Amino acid sequence: MEQNTNRANFSSKLGFVLAAASSAIGLGNLWRFPYLAAKYGGGIFLLTYICLAILFGVPLLITEISIGRKTRQSSIGAFKVLGQKSNICGVLGLIIPMIITPYYCTIGGWVTKYLCTFAVGSEKEAVSDSFFGSYIGSTAEPIIFLLIFLFLTALVVFFGVEKGIERVSTILMPVLLVLVVGLAIYICTLPGIGEGVSYYFKPDFSKFSGKLVLAALGQLFYSLSIAMGIMVTYGSYMKKEDNLATSSGQIAFFDSLVGIFAGLIIVPSVFLFSGGNESAMGAGPGLMFITLPKVFDTFAAGRIVGLLFFALVIFAALTSSISLLEAVVSNIMDMTHMSRKKAVVITTIYCAVVGIICSLGFGAWSGVTIFGFDILDFLDFISNSVLMPVLALLTCLFVGFVIKPKTLIDEVQQSGVTFHTKKIYSFLVKWFCPIAIVLILVSSVASALGLFSM
Repeated sequence: MEQNTNRANFSSKLGFVLAAASSAIGLGNLWRFPYLAAKYGGGIFLLTYICLAILFGVPLLITEISIGRKTRQSSIGAFKVLGQKSNICGVLGLIIPMIITPYYCTIGGWVTKYLCTFAVGSEKEAVSDSFFGSYIGSTAEPIIFLLIFLFLTALVVFFGVEKGIERVSTILMPVLLVLVVGLAIYICTLPGIGEGVSYYFKPDFSKFSGKLVLAALGQLFYSLSIAMGIMVTYGSYMKKEDNLATSSGQIAFFDSLVGIFAGLIIVPSVFLFSGGNESAMGAGPGLMFITLPKVFDTFAAGRIVGLLFFALVIFAALTSSISLLEAVVSNIMDMTHMSRKKAVVITTIYCAVVGIICSLGFGAWSGVTIFGFDILDFLDFISNSVLMPVLALLTCLFVGFVIKPKTLIDEVQQSGVTFHTKKIYSFLVKWFCPIAIVLILVSSVASALGLFSM
């Protein structure tokens, strides 16, 4: 397979950075990051996460984006061009977003429901302990909101790279940043919020542990859209003259910034609401859908704050689902030479069917379990805790020991760009990242099997 010289492009470096950062910023930033930050010591978790973003996140971003730009292909074609005979990395780069996209849209439908609830002035209903469980346990309504969210996602992908993905990302990303910063500033003005803010930012080194490091690594992995085929696909749309290394750093920066500010919204708020009870942060998804509406209800402008927050969440969820769907559509187009419109329609139908199955797993099919998981949780475990670490590990080993880091370093240094940290990059991608990924994979599987608790 030859390089695709007629590949669509993002019109500018800014367009690429905003689109790729929008892909990375999603639900993981807005509920998973704050939950882990609270559980693992607040400030010490933030410090660890930032260090790992530099040592782990940026090198993997550079790797995946440069693979895409060098080959001008999505994951399946990219690894074939680079000479991977089994093409296992390329195949996983298609399978993973095919697993994630449907259930992600199911959760996106939940967020859409909450946004509509606050928009129509029914936020008091969302405060009830039974509201979330009753909603996801019903049949028709969750499916309707799932399909609305999926339709919005497919509509953007339908219009392509520049007119669809780039145009929407350049609008939603700045709006998202304004909302998250604005809400964080508002939260910091609330009476009595200081203790929660101090816990969130002040490192307590006595709470540093191996479990904390693994949790921060897992969050980074989940958050940056690494090992989903997404960054390979987006890299294939990047112009040769754009600085790839700098862009990768900017993507990691924007992603971390939103996660940190989201934590500043949620952690101090729940601390204030719960009277400083750290265990209140252990609600996982319920933190967003059950606890936060109660927090907003205590505010003078609770409806407005809640509406803005769920608008922020829906923007983040949409930008990530767009990138997930694009990764699947792009691979289908590369493999079959099918038109974008037809590939989007086929993929959307598939996502609707699987997404409906996931939704019914909380209602009519709630008795259906796979190895003890409900349908959505099983798909989440297989994709995030197993297949993504495997793909990242195989990618690092392929780059580090088969094609060699120099192949991608040369790609980074296109058009006279100097890659100042190329020696550090070679060490990280060849040795540090694979070891870290193995730790994530082993700990994730062991934790899920109950061998030890994270």
